[in-house]
Amino acid sequence: MSGKFYCMTMRMNIDCNGCYQRIRRALLNMQDLESHLIDRKQHRVSVCGAFVPQDVAIKLRKRTNRRVEILDIKEVDAGGGGDPPPEGGGGGGQQP
Repeated sequence: MSGKFYCMTMRMNIDCNGCYQRIRRALLNMQDLESHLIDRKQHRVSVCGAFVPQDVAIKLRKRTNRRVEILDIKEVDAGGGGDPPPEGGGGGGQQP
């Protein structure tokens, strides 16, 4: 397992309920994924987790027998060791 946390967006043909279920089942069976989102109308599948993006795309391609096009890969800080949000609640526009 890779130590980095990624959010990846892919384009896949989701033509019918069977296609949707096949993609969903393949995603649920992948251990590395934290969450996923399947957008039927936009033909997009988004996944987040600690994984190697190319490996997930290849697994999805093999398990669903559908073409997978990677649109976007974002690396996200997974650790909780980041700086806390600035004081003041971040509401912006504070008045004196």
